[in-house]
Amino acid sequence: MAVSLKKVADQTLVITGATSGIGLSTTRLAADRGARLIVVARDENALEALVDELDQRGAAAVAVAADVGDPEQVREVVETAIHQFGGFDTWINNAGVSLFGYMTDQPLEDQRRLFDTDYWGVVHGSLEAARHLGMRAERHGGAIINLGSVVSDRAIPLQGMYSAAKHAVKGFTDALRMELEDMGAPVSVTLVKPGSIATPFPHHAGNHMDVEPTLPPPLYEPSVVAEAILHCAEHPRRDIRVGGASKGIAMLGHLAPRLADRIMRRSMIPKQRSDQPPRHIGGLHRPAPGVWQRADFDTSVASRSRYTQASMHPALTASAIAGAVLGIAALTGTARRKRY
Repeated sequence: MAVSLKKVADQTLVITGATSGIGLSTTRLAADRGARLIVVARDENALEALVDELDQRGAAAVAVAADVGDPEQVREVVETAIHQFGGFDTWINNAGVSLFGYMTDQPLEDQRRLFDTDYWGVVHGSLEAARHLGMRAERHGGAIINLGSVVSDRAIPLQGMYSAAKHAVKGFTDALRMELEDMGAPVSVTLVKPGSIATPFPHHAGNHMDVEPTLPPPLYEPSVVAEAILHCAEHPRRDIRVGGASKGIAMLGHLAPRLADRIMRRSMIPKQRSDQPPRHIGGLHRPAPGVWQRADFDTSVASRSRYTQASMHPALTASAIAGAVLGIAALTGTARRKRY
């Protein structure tokens, strides 16, 4: 069955992890485009502040405090959307958290907590959205957009559990897409795979290193991902990468996996270790406080991705190829060795 999606201005969107990073950027952009919003996060105070901001922007928004790792709480999000707006058109599974350090140093409870949010949160949201959008009598259709990562295709050391969860998200999303297509459900299922994004992601992560974690370059503004997400809310897409490095890493891993292993080990371990002591903010077992979209990093941050723009607009394919090449060049650049 062909899938037809509305303009964002005519949609109700559910966004999880809405009070920080990519989720917050997407929420603000969708509000500016006239969407109705159900914003979901764990911290009630942050949600209250966000809804006040959205009200000042003139957006219709309702907050639901929920832990996406709990299926009953996710069901309450659906019931709220139905009660407030008669349902929803797009469900964006964005909530996620990472865990830095060697996996052998991490408590099992931390690893399970990560999977509860990053994998099971996506499963709970996707299945509720699939039932609402494609399996009820009216079958009005819509979009499910899941946040994967560049590490959905290629694992990264020091974020092994996050890599494993994002691999699982990719497998689940691909299988769900095929099953809904087989059912004839009018639902677009998209996997978004960002590279490094300048959000509070490392500050909110669990950390088992002796230094504060950071992200490897190249970095992109959260708005670059938000634009891609809302593009997929209007245009059915199987998947979309954000940043040329995302494609470059996947290509290298496919063509020369053992070489990629060596490069990732030599380059990515030092590039995820800052020279600052650990701050222990964390958002693994408790909500991260406040409304926080962008964090500062000791490197330049790109405000656009030629590769992603080209993938959204096929006429720019040549730029996309150039972006992928630049991504490989950034990955294979000589890393300054650090003692850790």
